Amino acid sequence: MKLTSSILILGAMISLAYSASRASELRVGAAAVNLAADDSMVITGGIQPGRAKGQEGELRATAVVVEKPGQGKVAIVSCDVLLVTARDVQPALKEIEKQTGIAPDHVMVSATHTHHAPSTARFHGYDRDEKFCRTLREGIVRAVVEANKRLSDKDAAADLLFHLGEENTIGGNSRRLLDDGQIWWIGRANFVKPTGPFDPQLPVIGFRGPGKDASGDQWRAVLYGHSTHTIGTRRGGVRSPSFYGLAAQELEEPLGATVGFLEGASGSTHNIGGVLTDEAVRRLKVAVNQSLRKAERQRVARVVSVKQPFRFTVRKFDEETEDAKVERYCRKYDPRGADSTVGVFRTMRKMLAPDQGKERQTVIQAIVLGDVALVGVPAEFFTVFGLEIKKRSPFKHTVIVELANDAIGYLPDREAHKLGGYQTWMGLHSFAEIGTGERMADEAVKLLEEIQREMKDE
Repeated sequence: MKLTSSILILGAMISLAYSASRASELRVGAAAVNLAADDSMVITGGIQPGRAKGQEGELRATAVVVEKPGQGKVAIVSCDVLLVTARDVQPALKEIEKQTGIAPDHVMVSATHTHHAPSTARFHGYDRDEKFCRTLREGIVRAVVEANKRLSDKDAAADLLFHLGEENTIGGNSRRLLDDGQIWWIGRANFVKPTGPFDPQLPVIGFRGPGKDASGDQWRAVLYGHSTHTIGTRRGGVRSPSFYGLAAQELEEPLGATVGFLEGASGSTHNIGGVLTDEAVRRLKVAVNQSLRKAERQRVARVVSVKQPFRFTVRKFDEETEDAKVERYCRKYDPRGADSTVGVFRTMRKMLAPDQGKERQTVIQAIVLGDVALVGVPAEFFTVFGLEIKKRSPFKHTVIVELANDAIGYLPDREAHKLGGYQTWMGLHSFAEIGTGERMADEAVKLLEEIQREMKDE
């Protein structure tokens, strides 16, 4: 695979001293756009359509555009929605290119996976809200356009700083083995043990440049990541970016910077410890601030962005077997909601039945900023895969960004498929053939290795 045409060569390494006049500087622009929503919109994330009255915080599209003057740009966009799909991302990318000149291959659009925003995809027992999806597409474009405009500001010069922090109290492996051999999803149960890992790492990428006055250098933009399902509000029954998005927004004023969140490989992890949203926000702000104090300047000789097609097939299934899985669990652990849930899964399987064995295509992406690599995967990636990619990556720092550019449902590992559980039941939330997650992890590592080889050859 030849990647030269996709690589942005961004010149010499960044100087260790800030100077607005230095030839090797990066320029950074950032912007956040509100995604307007109202109480009439269906809230996604549950089996049945949800409703919300009111809102806390903002639902936003946040963009950071990084440029080496005269040589190219990349844009990193984070959206406070459950999912972003190619159906909305592709037209947004075309408009971004039209208005800014930034090529689609150089833009990563991801979802923070908040379960408290209007629906952006056909999911379980409800469809997408078309009005909100238009708002989402427009918001993605506006955020990048506004961030791109700010590259012309006289104080847009910035260096990249990085620190790998940690927050190990918000989250844990939620696929817990029960005493009857099933894997926990909802309801009261007797837990035996977790069946997979939890990733507590909290990577923080900061862009810092000369201040507007004599106060010294200032943060321009901050991106942070973590790997827990984004579920929980301060007030019940409201729209919300949840704890990750609330923390990002509350960090902005004291930092004087735009802050965005990148969801890590969290397909198998939830806030099982029950940390309340307000406390989770506080802990995340502490963790991000600690990381910014420890962040070290990174040498960025080049910036690379590559998107690679990824093909997979819809898995084949036996209707009676799949129905029995849902029935068995729901009748025991959620008897009041069992009829409704079983019915939703039957409907989803009817929708997917004609597509069994058919090939579909999505995309994986890598953005490399010096020795910091962001890997975008279009799925609710099981944590084991995120850890594997980071372990095998040839780059010093690797950040996993799930639900990037598209959404193809949960990608469990083979062992998880053997154990079963909600994330493996056939449905619109989980339909890829067994082994897709392993292949995607392998392809992501190969992509990173190829990028590194190309960089060394230049």
